Amino acid sequence: MSGRDPRGFIVEIGTEELPPRALRGLMDAFANGLAALLESERLEHGAVRAFASPRRLAVHVAALALAQPDRDVEHKGPPVAVAFDRNGKPTRAAEAFAGKCGVAVDALERVETPKGAWLVARTTETGQSAAALLPELVQRALDGLPIPRRMRWGSNDAEFVRPVHWVLMLHGTGVVPGEVLGIRTSNTTRGHRFHAPEPLTVPDPDSYETQLKQQGFVIADFAARRQRIEDGVHRVAAEEGGTAIGDSDLYDEVTALTEWPVAMAGHFDERYLALPREVIIATLTGHQRYFPVAAAGGGLLPKFITVANLESLEPERVRDGNERVIEPRLADAAFFWESDRRMTLASRQSGLASVVYQRGLGTLEDKSERVASLAARIADALKLDADIVRRAARLAKCDLLCGMVGEFPELQGTMGGYYAAADGEPDAVAMAIAEQYMPRFSGDKLPQSAAGKALAFADKLDTICGAFALGSKPSGNRDPFGLRRAAQGIVRIAVEGGLDAGLIALIDVSVAAQPASADAGVRDEIYDFIVERLRGLCLDRDGVTSEMFDAVRSLRPASLCDIVERLDAVVTFSGHEAAEGLAAANKRIANILRQAEYDATDAPDTALFDADAERALYDAMTAAGRDVSVLLGERRYTEVLARLAELRQPVDAFFDGVMVMTDDEALRKNRLALLAGLRRSSSISPTSRGWRSAALLLRNDSRCTA
Repeated sequence: MSGRDPRGFIVEIGTEELPPRALRGLMDAFANGLAALLESERLEHGAVRAFASPRRLAVHVAALALAQPDRDVEHKGPPVAVAFDRNGKPTRAAEAFAGKCGVAVDALERVETPKGAWLVARTTETGQSAAALLPELVQRALDGLPIPRRMRWGSNDAEFVRPVHWVLMLHGTGVVPGEVLGIRTSNTTRGHRFHAPEPLTVPDPDSYETQLKQQGFVIADFAARRQRIEDGVHRVAAEEGGTAIGDSDLYDEVTALTEWPVAMAGHFDERYLALPREVIIATLTGHQRYFPVAAAGGGLLPKFITVANLESLEPERVRDGNERVIEPRLADAAFFWESDRRMTLASRQSGLASVVYQRGLGTLEDKSERVASLAARIADALKLDADIVRRAARLAKCDLLCGMVGEFPELQGTMGGYYAAADGEPDAVAMAIAEQYMPRFSGDKLPQSAAGKALAFADKLDTICGAFALGSKPSGNRDPFGLRRAAQGIVRIAVEGGLDAGLIALIDVSVAAQPASADAGVRDEIYDFIVERLRGLCLDRDGVTSEMFDAVRSLRPASLCDIVERLDAVVTFSGHEAAEGLAAANKRIANILRQAEYDATDAPDTALFDADAERALYDAMTAAGRDVSVLLGERRYTEVLARLAELRQPVDAFFDGVMVMTDDEALRKNRLALLAGLRRSSSISPTSRGWRSAALLLRNDSRCTA
C-alpha cells in the first residue's frame, strides 16, 4: 500500500428479485469487473469479495486507497529545430506546448533521440481521490455485466437486469457521494423482505456481512448460504430415512432464490411413484426446485425437501402449501404418462415429416433417416445388429411429439425409451433410444449398450456435419447448436466407450447425405474440429505431450481410437534407447537431402551398391518394411516402433562406413535414394530440443473403414 490511509469499501446494488440462474455469474462478473477497473485506475487495494442474494449484488474491497498515487508524467513536445528560431528565441510551437503543460518555456527540457532533439515537459500528476472515481467505476462495472436484455423502470433512463431501489456505497465510515443507475448513494441497505423490512444503516464496510445476517436475516455470502442449504437438505433427508437427490445446478438455483434458507420435508401421494423415476425428479426439481428423496435401495420415497426463504412461526402451513402445489404438477405428469402411451412411437413416425429440424437440413424425419443410415453403417462395420440400430434410430425422435417431452424437454430420449418398452419394442431398441443423447454434458455417463453407442455417435455426427454444411460453425464463445459438446461426446463414446468407428469414412458419408451442399474442404474441417476435442483427453494420459499429439494428428488416422493407440505406442517408444539415435540419424539424413536438393522418390539400384554397409542397410529396410506392413495392418503400433528401432545399428554402420556425397554422380544419387527411402519409411521429426516424437514412424497405411 502507498500509505494513503487505505480503508474498506463496500458497494451494494439493491434490486427486485434477480434471475436465479444468472445470479452467480452476475456476482462474479461484478466483482471481477470492478477489481479490474480499480487496477486500471491505479487504486491500490486488498482482497475483493463478492456477495449476492435474490435482491442484491455487492462487492467488498479490503484496504482501498483514498486516492491514486501521484505520478511523474513526461510530455513530448515539438522538435528543438521547430521550437526555436535561428536566434534561439522560442517559436509559437514552443510557447503553445509550454502553455499546454502549465510551465514556462525555460522549464522545458531537451532530450536527444536518434531522430534529433525534442522538447519535453516533466510534471507531477496529482492522483484523483477514490471518492471522485468510484461512482463511475461502479457504473462501468455494472454496464459490463453479461446481461442479454436490460430493462428500464419508472421515469429513469437507467437500464439494468431488474429495477434498482437502493445503492449502498461506503469507503471507510463515509458515504461515497454520487449516483449509480439513477439512484443516489447512501449508507443504508435492506434486510429480508419479511423478517427485517425496515432499512438498516451500515456503519462501515467491514460490518456489512455480519449486520445483514444478525439484523437483516440475510446471508449475503453466496457460498455460505449454499452450504447452509446443503447441510439442511441432507439433514432433513436423513431424518426422513433417505438421501436427497440434487445436482450442483439445483443447489445454485435454490441458493439464488433464498436469503434466509430453511429446509423442511414434504410428502406426496404414493400412487405417483408408479411414474418413471425421471418424471418424478423432473417434476419436483424443474417446476418447484424441490429435492427428491431416495431410499437406501435407490428407489424414490414419496417425500421431498423444500427450502423456504423464511423461518416461519407456522412451519406446518408452509409444508402444506408446498404439498398442495406439487400435487397438480404430479397429476399433470401422470396424465401425460397415460395419454402418451395410447399411441405407439411407431405410429408417430409419420408426424416427424411435418416438423422442421432446421432450415436447410430438412425435417425430423429426414434427420432420423440420415442417422439411421449412418448408425447402421457403424453397426455393420463393428458387427453389431444393424436392424436393431436402424429401428432405434427411426423411432428415436418420435417422443418429441409426446406431451411429456413437451412439458419436460430435458426428458427427450428418456421418455422414448420408456414408451418403446411399453410398446413391446426389443429391449435393445428401447435402451438405445434412451441413450441417444448421452453424454448430454461434460462428465455425464456414456451409453452402455452397443446400439446406444452407435446411435449416439451417429446422431451427434449428423448434427455437426449438418451445421458445418450450412456454414454454422462455432465462433469464439458462440456455439448455438452445441457442436463442441457434440464433438466431445463423440470423442468420449469412441475412446472411453470403445466405439472404434472410422471417423473419416463416416464424415464423408454424413456430409454427402446433408440437404445443404457443403463447401470444399468442409470434411477436413469437421475432422479437425472433432479431433481437437480429443487433445485434452489425450494430454491427461501419462507421458503424452502436445507435440506428440500434433505429430500423430498430422497423419490423420482413420479413427479416434487409432489416434490414442498410436500415441500410446509413441509414449512407450519415447523411452526406448534407440529413440535418440534414430532421431539424430534422421536429422542427419534430412540435412544431407536438403543440402543435396534431392527430392526424388526413385528406389535405389541394388546393382550400384559397392559397400557392405549399403547392402546391409537396404536389406534391413526391406525386411523391416515387410514386418511393419503386417504389424500396421493389425494396429500393433508398439511392435512397429520396436521393429523400426532395430534399424539403428545398420544406419549407424552406414554413416560410419559410407561416403554419401561421393564425386561419382551415379553412386551419389543412388545413396541419396537409399537415404530418402529410409526417411520415407521411418520418419522421426527432430526439433532443436532433440527427439520430438516417434509418431511419424506410424505411417497411415492402416485404415479403419465403416
